[in-house]
Amino acid sequence: MASVLLLPSSSSSCCCSRKINAAIYVPKLPKLSLSLPKIPMRNLGEELKTSDGFINTIPVENINHVIDDRSHNSSTNIVTTQLYAILEAAADRIEMHANIGEQRDNWNTLLLNSINMMILTAATMAGVAATAGGIGMPLLALKLSSTLLYSAATGMLLIMNKIQPSQLAEEQRNASRLFKQLQSQIQTVLAIGTPTQEDVKEVMEKVLALDKAYPLPLLGAMLEKFPAKFEPAVWWPKNQVLQKKNFLHEGKQCDNGWSEELEMEMREIVKVVERKDIEDYVRLGNLALKINKTLAISGPLLTGIAALGLAFVGNGSWAPIVAVAAGALASTVNAFEHGGQVGMVIEMYRNCGGFFQLLQDSIETTLEERDLEKRENGELFEMKVALKLGRSLSQLRELARKSASSHVDEFASKLF
Repeated sequence: MASVLLLPSSSSSCCCSRKINAAIYVPKLPKLSLSLPKIPMRNLGEELKTSDGFINTIPVENINHVIDDRSHNSSTNIVTTQLYAILEAAADRIEMHANIGEQRDNWNTLLLNSINMMILTAATMAGVAATAGGIGMPLLALKLSSTLLYSAATGMLLIMNKIQPSQLAEEQRNASRLFKQLQSQIQTVLAIGTPTQEDVKEVMEKVLALDKAYPLPLLGAMLEKFPAKFEPAVWWPKNQVLQKKNFLHEGKQCDNGWSEELEMEMREIVKVVERKDIEDYVRLGNLALKINKTLAISGPLLTGIAALGLAFVGNGSWAPIVAVAAGALASTVNAFEHGGQVGMVIEMYRNCGGFFQLLQDSIETTLEERDLEKRENGELFEMKVALKLGRSLSQLRELARKSASSHVDEFASKLF
């Protein structure tokens, strides 16, 4: 920066003064031209503003993908929540059926002991009345007491034979086991597979089918204990959904583990199950049902005859013998029917027959599906069938070969 100093000059006045003038000259700076880049205009849907003020630019297709993922995750969470709700309901039903099964098993024991004690006491009093002789008040008291006991035992036997407590207890035990099986299936779907709304619908149908097959109440919903014909139990939906979950080898095999040999093997297994196992359990069930019907009629009939025979005690006739003998036979019949739990045996046959019927339906439904990708994996399906029949894979294939050559001399199941 340059500066110029101007010295003062003396004026013509008398006062001498000095005057200093200073001037500063600044050189002109060159003009600077700044060019700023133009900020491109962006669509509002293409920018997401974060909390710290910066702007993140995301393509529209990525945003749509994120929205789709969130909606899919939300749908999956809803389905998972629904399955957990059904799982809780199944656990509650397991507890209810177990408790009621124990209660009805106690009914069988208590009613059996009480009725037999009443019958034996009445028979003893009838015998004492026959030996007492005479027509006095002691004889009347013995006859009246014995008649009342026989009548009460007859009424209780009619009720007990109608409801069959041992069969009721077995029904609840089977229901508890099947609900535990369903609970395990739901847990498997939640742990391994990706649950869908179809899974929820299928599980709901299975729960309702089990509720119908094994009702809890007695009045109005109890299963018929003396049907005209023995039929295996059915605890699965009639329109059973084909199993589509392929947890193993999914997408790795175009045939999904199936082959013509495996299909022929499954068809032969179905023939053996139908000819041997189902037929045998239906035969045994019909036999047990006939025996139970005979016993259920004989018990109350004998106690009723004994009660009528007491009216002629003291007249020197065969009435005392009839009263005592009928009471003893009634006690024996009651002990054989309810002590031997014939009703429980019938229910066991119903459940076993239903097990093989379900296995047959499952194989037939799978083979009817022509789209191999919609079937369960063939190798997995074969292993499940072998386990249900208590056989190894080699034993299962050997059984199919025997069935194809018509030389089958054994049952399909080795479990029961």
